[in-house]
Amino acid sequence: MVWSFVSCSKNVAFQNSSAVPAAQGNVTVKKDSNKNYLIKIKIANLAEVNRLEPSRNFYVVWMETDEAVIKNIGQIKSDSGFMSSKLKASFETVTSFKPEKIFITAEDHADITTPGTQLILSTSKF
Repeated sequence: MVWSFVSCSKNVAFQNSSAVPAAQGNVTVKKDSNKNYLIKIKIANLAEVNRLEPSRNFYVVWMETDEAVIKNIGQIKSDSGFMSSKLKASFETVTSFKPEKIFITAEDHADITTPGTQLILSTSKF
């Protein structure tokens, strides 16, 4: 008997950013045994959020679900705990919603329910 295992993991690169041109990163989405989705983000060369024009306070991570709903799934802190002198950042969360697209905006408040217009990074639809 031959067993075949199909990986339920997707690795998608962020598209080039006009707001932070040097920023590069990727999103990995993996379905776990409980049918939840583990989302991991790694970014390099992400400028401090307060150095943007206009300056903001938070990088907020958003998910577009397979039902076209936009959800705030957390924030990337731009302090020394998450970002090194090489401007690296990472983010990880688990959700029961199936992600179709991930994007990051710069915001004044982290607990907002709709994204602002300052788009930093975005994937294409998975």
